[in-house]
Amino acid sequence: MRDSDGLTLGYRFKWRLNWLLLHVAGPAEQADDTDPRRRMERERAARVARYRAEQGER
Repeated sequence: MRDSDGLTLGYRFKWRLNWLLLHVAGPAEQADDTDPRRRMERERAARVARYRAEQGER
């Protein structure tokens, strides 16, 4: 089974769907600090990092 990095199947599905919708019908490319897709990617990376830090403590 593939490692999900602590993200539930529902979260991963909704995240991918939202990311794809923003890619197709979202705003034009913006600077990285205001682009909603980049913000989503940063939030997901932070969530994964938090999970990995918790796993390292155990």
